[in-house]
Amino acid sequence: MPHDRSPARPKAGPVLTYKKAGVDIEAGDDLVERIKPLAAATRIAEVVSDVGGFAGLCAVPKDVDDPVLVSGTDGVGTKLKVAFLTGVHDSIGFDLVGMNVNDVVTCGARPLFFLDYFATGKLDPSVAERVVGSVAKACKESGCALLGGETAELPGMYADGEYELVGFAVGVVARKKIVDGTRVKEGDVALGLASSGLHSNGYSLARKALFDTMHLSIHDRPPELGGQSVGEALLAPTRLYARHVQAVLAAGVDVRAMSHITGGGLPANMPRVLPVGLALRLERRWLHAPIFDLVRSAGVEEIEMRATFNMGVGYVFVVPPGDADRASEALQAMGESAIALGRVVRVPVDVRFEERVQWPE
Repeated sequence: MPHDRSPARPKAGPVLTYKKAGVDIEAGDDLVERIKPLAAATRIAEVVSDVGGFAGLCAVPKDVDDPVLVSGTDGVGTKLKVAFLTGVHDSIGFDLVGMNVNDVVTCGARPLFFLDYFATGKLDPSVAERVVGSVAKACKESGCALLGGETAELPGMYADGEYELVGFAVGVVARKKIVDGTRVKEGDVALGLASSGLHSNGYSLARKALFDTMHLSIHDRPPELGGQSVGEALLAPTRLYARHVQAVLAAGVDVRAMSHITGGGLPANMPRVLPVGLALRLERRWLHAPIFDLVRSAGVEEIEMRATFNMGVGYVFVVPPGDADRASEALQAMGESAIALGRVVRVPVDVRFEERVQWPE
């Protein structure tokens, strides 16, 4: 008689449900209802759908000639670990929007809409609402709509109290107004916008330096931080630059290149928008948040600092010398003081990528 290889059936007992398996559909529905008014507050004229459908709908603006869509996606990296440690979830959405929208606007685009992806092992609607609420605030500040997103409850995938956060941004620009760096010339001027701190890059190094090497806690207030706690300094939200870009472009400035200074700092990001044979010579030093000096004091060498962090500059415009004052005035009208970083210089075409940013002595 052949062996019966069918799996053994469990004895009669409690009914197994999706909720008992770790997925709470009611909590997810509750979160959707909480998110709807947050998203509604970011609505722009081009949005033609509400949160809750299978897809978000957004029209292309009618006043853009020969429109080109611009897209970007990114997360916030291990800065999330600091949010988990502190229990502060009210600003991480600014980081998410900043990492995406600040990239999209470097092409001269106007940001249109944003989507978020929030995944966690066990959904806490109150935490998720705070996270998405900060995403919505950042979208509103950047002038784009929170068009939709996805919340995933994935039991066993994440440690208790932890989550993953990813964003997706789409903007639009007229084809003839695309800013791509191809028109940059020797002698052009670089103007920088200050960062608020580390933004969302280099946190694996920062955490290693501060927590493992210096044995600081998130609650410590070292004198270098001027009264801030370590947690507060590390969680300083990424600055949003979309409005600044729109103001400079609206002023008629001939913007030839723009760079969002993220992972890899100035050496990794400025060469991406400079033609081969050109480099940026930095001609001055500038003020920066004290968190950089605290990380450096753990034994991080200057070359490593520059190759990892934004070092106090979050965004850069490259303009002709004759347009520098007009750009600075447009930014000043927004309460922003542009940093005169330096000038574009000629270098051999075979110079190493990271050496196309020359630091002052």
